[in-house]
Amino acid sequence: MSKITTHVLDVTQGCPARGVPVFLEFETSVFAWKMIGKGVTDEDGRLRNLLSSDYPLQPGNYRIRFNTGAYFSNQNIQGFYPEVSVSFTIRDASQHYHVPLLLSPFGYSTYRGS
Repeated sequence: MSKITTHVLDVTQGCPARGVPVFLEFETSVFAWKMIGKGVTDEDGRLRNLLSSDYPLQPGNYRIRFNTGAYFSNQNIQGFYPEVSVSFTIRDASQHYHVPLLLSPFGYSTYRGS
């Protein structure tokens, strides 16, 4: 499992959000981002291999971008947010970071999971 993972739950339908495209980025300088991982959520709404095991996690700012527009379009649902972007800071690269997304067509929330 990678050091950074995520899962997406569709709270409107009460089920995992399958097939959400996800992109992981690292801030290389102020407002300059480099993509370091990507994938699509599985049947359980999880993405366990977002960051390659050979990528050296380091302290700094990271961002996960969820392509929620593609997900809702595939569900034939008109959503308000085409993308959800979650930025966070890693201070201790030895830890595991789990960043879940709770999603509905007109709102979302996130937290640091375990």
